[in-house]
Amino acid sequence: MKLRAARLGWAVLAAAALALVFLSYLNPHFAVDLANRVWACF
Repeated sequence: MKLRAARLGWAVLAAAALALVFLSYLNPHFAVDLANRVWACF
């Protein structure tokens, strides 16, 4: 049962991360701003 709960937790976390990435690409300014911030680190 503990393994099933952990697996469900990871699946929910992965789905939330994918949803966040999808929603961020709906706003092009956010995607460009994030890319510029990452590029500035190098």
